[in-house]
Amino acid sequence: MKNYTLLVLLTFGIMFNAVAMTASRIVETGVVINTVDEFVKIKSSELTPPVIEEILKQYPTSKLGGAFKNDKGEFKLIMVLKSGTRKTVYIDQHGNWFSKK
Repeated sequence: MKNYTLLVLLTFGIMFNAVAMTASRIVETGVVINTVDEFVKIKSSELTPPVIEEILKQYPTSKLGGAFKNDKGEFKLIMVLKSGTRKTVYIDQHGNWFSKK
């Protein structure tokens, strides 16, 4: 009788362990999907004239380190400041600055 009880407990333990491992794999996959960045790297020549004008007004002594664009026509710009530090700023195609949350 002791052997049957031990066998039943061992079987339940193995089943619960298998279920727990399957559930943890599903959760990890969902996290990977949520980390996709929507901005794609572009050339500086693809920036619109209003964006270029605003960059020259707000950052006259800085250089453009990188430019990215999304499907909504918004730009993510990496500005290299005079001090050498990098600053990420966001601007729409009409030259309006906004903060990305």
